[in-house]
Amino acid sequence: MKINVTAKPASKKAYIKMVGEKEYVVSVKEPPINGLANMSIIGSLSDYFKIPARYIRIVSGYRSRNKIIEINDNYMSHI
Repeated sequence: MKINVTAKPASKKAYIKMVGEKEYVVSVKEPPINGLANMSIIGSLSDYFKIPARYIRIVSGYRSRNKIIEINDNYMSHI
C-alpha cells in the first residue's frame, strides 16, 4: 500500500492527520537535518498504523515535504 504524506518538520506539536483516502499530513518535532525528520515520520506512522517501522519506507521525496510512503503489503495481509 502506498500513501502520500505531506511532512511538517520542526513543528511545535507532533501529529498525524488524514486528509484523504491515502493522504496524510505528518507533523514531527525533529528538524530536517541528517534524516532525523524522516526517521521520526516513519516512527510516527509505525505507531499510527500499529506496525513495526521496518515495514514502512520512503519511496519518493526523501528530501522533500511531499513524500510517497510504502507500507509492506505482506505485513498488512497478516493483520
